[in-house]
Amino acid sequence: MIKVRLRQKAITNGRCSLYLDFYPEVYDLEKGTSTRRQFLGMYVYNRPVGPEEKAHNRNTLQIAEQMRIKQENRLNKPEVYSDYESERIRVKKKGMQEFLPYFLQLSEIRTGTSQTTWLSCYKHLKKYTKGRAVRFVDIDARFIEGFKVYLEHAVSLRARYSMLETKISRNTGAAYLFKLKHALRMAYRDGIIESDLTVHFGSIRTDEVQRIYLTLDELNRLASAECPFPELKRAALFSALTGLRFSDIEKLVWGEVEPMEGVGHAVVFRQKKTKSLQAIPLSDQALQLLGPRGHATQRVFGGLKYSTQVTRYLRDWASSAQVSKPITFHCFRHTFATLQFNRGTDIFTVSKLLGHKELKTTQIYVRLMDSAKWEAVNRIRIDMPEDV
Repeated sequence: MIKVRLRQKAITNGRCSLYLDFYPEVYDLEKGTSTRRQFLGMYVYNRPVGPEEKAHNRNTLQIAEQMRIKQENRLNKPEVYSDYESERIRVKKKGMQEFLPYFLQLSEIRTGTSQTTWLSCYKHLKKYTKGRAVRFVDIDARFIEGFKVYLEHAVSLRARYSMLETKISRNTGAAYLFKLKHALRMAYRDGIIESDLTVHFGSIRTDEVQRIYLTLDELNRLASAECPFPELKRAALFSALTGLRFSDIEKLVWGEVEPMEGVGHAVVFRQKKTKSLQAIPLSDQALQLLGPRGHATQRVFGGLKYSTQVTRYLRDWASSAQVSKPITFHCFRHTFATLQFNRGTDIFTVSKLLGHKELKTTQIYVRLMDSAKWEAVNRIRIDMPEDV
């Protein structure tokens, strides 16, 4: 129920302008905004003098009251708006919401490194918008292109803790632009915006990242060396034998380790990153690394948890194994892929084992281990003296 009251606002020359006051506010479909007031373009005298001014006030107030009643009746009839108009009003009202709080809510439902990336993007969005309130209706192709240009020149927010200003990498900028794209796609899905704004997205060309992987000899040395965090060592070697990510190994429970009649065991799980269902066969060694079976809801790697210390543990472990490469946990997944290609496994099988949605993602490893390239460089032989 919308209440409409006739009110007065003092103006010049001892007069009062008449307006209608709505509660709650009403939506103006033509202007695309909500309002509490509608000025009638009529006035009365604040202190009428003489019969003419008194008659003017009386007649004007009668007309204004009729307008108030008519407007109140109109607004409180269900047939005032067509279904199309009602939907337009609903969408327009949602579009008046602020975008950055919505983006922050999306970041809060993420976990781990994904959440870190979302929160970093949120901070850059705040810097790009200079802290001003940005509504969904304010976001257009110009806003999106402006953020893209900002990211191409943005300085890392961590730089404020050091004397040097460091630009964010091209790949980081591309990741932040993708988060904005994802948020706007979610807003479109939630009915907050009327069209898919992602069609206005340009792209930031990414640099190919060097993927560090271990040779079989280095992997064997790590297996023989002591690690200051034994659960991390067990999980890392399991990753090298299965290609599973840290996030999937960390949450793995015994109910996801299933016996397959006649062939062995497999891990059947939903990938945390892509949400797709995967079934990964386990080799005898991979199964051995899991240890004694627990109850269905018990985590297989119960002591494993991501922290900033993981990098230090990996560095100390590599040092004790005399492995000089700057390894991360993810390089064990890279190791699984490269060793599979090195031993002749076809790209389609490796792609399925890694859980890649697109074959082009797996092709990155093919470029690393392309045997034809090694054969090609060895085709050129120079007759060189021994003392060269």
